[in-house]
Amino acid sequence: MVTLNEANLGKLPDRVGRPAYDRSRLSAGIAHFGVGNFHRAHQAVYLDRLMSERLAHDFAIVGIGTRPADRAVYEALGGQDWLTTVVEQSAERSTARVIGPMIGMIAPGETGAILARLAEPAIRIVSMTITEGGYFIDPATGRFDPRHPEIAADAANPRDPKTVFGLILAGLERRRAAGLPPFTVVSCDNLPHNGDVTRAAVTGLAALRDGGLADWVRAEVAFPNGMVDRITPATGQRERELLAREFGVVDAWPVFCEDFVQWVLEDRFPLGRPPLERAGVQFVPDVAPFELMKLRILNGGHATIAYPSALLDIHFVHEAMATPLVRDFLRKLETEEIIPVVPPVPGTDLHDYFALIERRFANPKIGDTIARLCLDGSNRQPKFILPSTRDRLARGLPVPGLALESALWCRYCALVTDSGAEIAPNDEGWERLRAAALAAKREPGAFLALTDIFGDLGRAPAFAAAFGRALEALWRDGTRRTLERYLADELRA
Repeated sequence: MVTLNEANLGKLPDRVGRPAYDRSRLSAGIAHFGVGNFHRAHQAVYLDRLMSERLAHDFAIVGIGTRPADRAVYEALGGQDWLTTVVEQSAERSTARVIGPMIGMIAPGETGAILARLAEPAIRIVSMTITEGGYFIDPATGRFDPRHPEIAADAANPRDPKTVFGLILAGLERRRAAGLPPFTVVSCDNLPHNGDVTRAAVTGLAALRDGGLADWVRAEVAFPNGMVDRITPATGQRERELLAREFGVVDAWPVFCEDFVQWVLEDRFPLGRPPLERAGVQFVPDVAPFELMKLRILNGGHATIAYPSALLDIHFVHEAMATPLVRDFLRKLETEEIIPVVPPVPGTDLHDYFALIERRFANPKIGDTIARLCLDGSNRQPKFILPSTRDRLARGLPVPGLALESALWCRYCALVTDSGAEIAPNDEGWERLRAAALAAKREPGAFLALTDIFGDLGRAPAFAAAFGRALEALWRDGTRRTLERYLADELRA
């Protein structure tokens, strides 16, 4: 066994890839908030590819922690010189490579050090993976919420910001005061128009303090939109043991992911960028069609299989795809209700794209869990499922499958599976969701009355009726029988 660190790179087993570049010659050009698994399996992998070609050595990554949970990442990666083992897995084979584009990290709470780094002229890009729920969006309106307590606190204490957006704004202010051009801000999260959403958060915070500052950010700072994709499960003891057993590497926080990766990005980087197109990034004038396709078909597909699988006590995603009832539910809902309202995407056949998604979900090597897909439903439903529902209703089209998906989430929020097993809370608003879900057992409208999630959908007669039928069937007949009825077209009015 070889413990991962810089000194031991030469001792790694031959079948483990390693940096083909001198890491001592790297210099930071990117500051990244949220050094989680997805970032290290995605953005960091693209940079590693470039550095292996002797490119982008001045765009190494410095990580930035803002949450208490980031402390564990800081300690784990710091102990191995910021190296990460990325294990890419297809159904047929697995490969392991140690990557090294990250050269440091600032621990959470080190506000002075964070702002000093953001103000350095060498930092030309500030990127982030802070999850869909980290953007302070009001689910009912889809807009930035300036009343959120954390945002209000940063507006009142601009010299000691705590949020990612407060830190970014303070860093931009320092550069402005020093006569330095602003860095480019890049969101790598699964959000529609993620660059626009990030701009709204930074300018919204700035407007709470100074309208002129907000105007300057809006006019001078670039926020390119992007679409990111790679299935990347959480790391646990299972993954650490697999890495040690199959590859002979001891890594405190390895990353396991599928062998597919995609990044579609708008080319708006006033201070320059790495030649990411050389590593496979697709630069396009408008990301919107690509991101909508991914959010509706892939992320919406994840949500589709998540809740029936959880209620049926299925643990892994590939096990769900091997369950005909769940697989057929996904296929019917996607082909009949979701894909027909996804706008055309340049150079892409949507049905071929869905076939690729099915293969990716079915990959048994990934070990992605149903529990992960069920996380944070109150943030994910309004982004991945409800937009398709709205589009169909606007066209006068039926929504039996989409209503069933929402009813399955409601049934899941009651905290018990069909077998009677307890479901662990996994949403910040869990108590409220559980209370509404239990009330909905008697009156389905009680769940749809969560207007910060459903907006006006709960008052749409066609959706409310379909939701009520589906939820009644789930409580009366159970998940398995309800899915069978849906597949037989028995849940329509």
